[in-house]
Amino acid sequence: MPKLKTKSGAKKRFKITGTGKVLYAQRGKQHGMIKRTNKQIRNLRGTATLFKTDADNVKKYFLPNG
Repeated sequence: MPKLKTKSGAKKRFKITGTGKVLYAQRGKQHGMIKRTNKQIRNLRGTATLFKTDADNVKKYFLPNG
């Protein structure tokens, strides 16, 4: 069997915690901050945790070695 390769795009976008949860950066803060409300900008700070089913798929198909 050949080695499984990690998808490069997923490698940059997701991080697996010690307990196996998948963290991701929230979308909507790359540009265009003027049109967003201060409340939106405040709530988009930091990272968020994927739901379990989505996290299982990411770990299985995109980050098999991580």
